[in-house]
Amino acid sequence: MTIADGGELPARLEGKFSAMVVCWILGLGSLVSWNSMLTIGDYYYNLFPNYHPSRVLTLVYQPFALGTMAILAYNESKIDTRRRNLIGYLLFFTSTLMLIVLDLATSGRGGVGPFIGICAIVGSFGVADAHVQGGMVGDLCFMLPEFIQSFLAGLAASGALTSALRLVTKAAFEKSDNGLRKGTMLFLAISTFFEFLCILLYAFFFPKLPIVKYFRSKAALEGSKTVKADLAAAGIQTKEDQGHEDNAKQNERLSNKQLFFQNIDYALDLFLIYVLTLSIFPGFLYENTGEHKLGSWYPLVLIAAYNVWDLISRYLPLVKFLKIESRRGLMIAILSRFLLIPAFYFTAKYGDQGWMILLVSFLGLTNGHLTVCVLTTAPKGYKGPEQNALGNLLVLCLLAGIFSGVALDWLWLIGKKNAF
Repeated sequence: MTIADGGELPARLEGKFSAMVVCWILGLGSLVSWNSMLTIGDYYYNLFPNYHPSRVLTLVYQPFALGTMAILAYNESKIDTRRRNLIGYLLFFTSTLMLIVLDLATSGRGGVGPFIGICAIVGSFGVADAHVQGGMVGDLCFMLPEFIQSFLAGLAASGALTSALRLVTKAAFEKSDNGLRKGTMLFLAISTFFEFLCILLYAFFFPKLPIVKYFRSKAALEGSKTVKADLAAAGIQTKEDQGHEDNAKQNERLSNKQLFFQNIDYALDLFLIYVLTLSIFPGFLYENTGEHKLGSWYPLVLIAAYNVWDLISRYLPLVKFLKIESRRGLMIAILSRFLLIPAFYFTAKYGDQGWMILLVSFLGLTNGHLTVCVLTTAPKGYKGPEQNALGNLLVLCLLAGIFSGVALDWLWLIGKKNAF
């Protein structure tokens, strides 16, 4: 098959629902490994009680994610998206498997050596995250907004799923010998399976969906070089016999710098969303919320509440009157979230667990809703190659916000006894 033209979207183009389902699963696979690490935090606190695992592992993860993403975003137009995404999912699969191998090799013992090994694996998670999130968001930006929404919902679903599984495994193994470790191993095995499933779906199923082939063909006609391998996997050959002048005109696009400055408010939006979220989640929830009636279940319930509401909120923009598309409205909503900082401080100090669960739920609700609003609104009005580049730039800003939030999270330990 050869690309003919990039006209209007055909009236009957099959595969939209299938593509949305696959995007959801690919989103889940993009974060299920990392969310597994966060959700089994109670296990690592048991093994490494003096190393602040949730804070340290998050701080290790983010420089690798941010540094890799910066390189990939800068060279986005020259990178084969198919190879990039497959490398990312393969790295997720092997790294999650290595967590199981490391735990079995050390027989579940603590100490500096195993902790350094876990940190190294977490660094590879960061590299994989940069490959997959930037690659997938960039790829989906020139398709339908529903595809991005499904992918982002899958990201949140990974958190909700891992939280639910963690609660189930904790309840199932809590009273058995070495139950915490058994639950963790089962947990990581399920995560490894999901990563393997993502490799198969992205490599063999997703590229062959008619609606995906249409949008990638259209992007190729607009000058995108990143989709050639995916089109070839679907049996489509791009035309190379056009005149030099036609090619030059076709390849005209805004530079990354121009795209960034035209969308600097969206970039700042994503940065601020995740600065706030990661300055509270997960480190504050594990170490600064005190002792309550729920005991060892308390941090797991807080993490689950955040993840569930983060997932629910990512579907709210599908209701038209709930979607915020005004650039000013988005900025006002995002800045107003910073009132949550004093709210969390005083609730942790004086409030009951019910108020904390309510606050954490609101944090997740606003995080997911605003993220989807920004990432589905920003790419509108650009050509395929520009939308791909913009998607990568926005994910870079998102990861920069996460990195900054993780660093600021340590400020909660100031004044706390035996913090370091």
